[in-house]
Amino acid sequence: MKVPGLFKNSDSVREVPAGEVIFEAGSSGDQMFGVIEGEVEIRMPGGAVRKIGPDDTFGEMSIVDNSPRSGTAVAISDVKLAVIDRRTFLFLVHETPMFALQVMASISDRLRAKD
Repeated sequence: MKVPGLFKNSDSVREVPAGEVIFEAGSSGDQMFGVIEGEVEIRMPGGAVRKIGPDDTFGEMSIVDNSPRSGTAVAISDVKLAVIDRRTFLFLVHETPMFALQVMASISDRLRAKD
C-alpha cells in the first residue's frame, strides 16, 4: 500500500547518490525513510534483497521497537528521501491513518517475502 505524494512536502529531506549506504544491518536507528524519488535496496544478512521505490517506506522497525537495523539499505539510483524521526512518525500515525496502514503493509510485505 502506497500513499502517493505523502512525502513530497517533507520538512526533512536527504539526497543520497547511487551506491551510497543509507544504513547498515545491526546499526541503531532513530529515523525511518519515505522514498520521494529513486530506488533503494534493502539487503538482508541471509541474502534476500528487496527494492523500495517512490512512496514506499523503510527503516520503520527501528522507530517502532528501537531494535537494531535488520538489513542494509543502499541507494541503487540517486535517491531523495523524506527523513522521519519518532516524533514525526507519531504525528503522521495520528494525523494520517493511511500512513499507519502503509507502514504496517510495508512491514507485512517484507516479513512475508522472507518465507
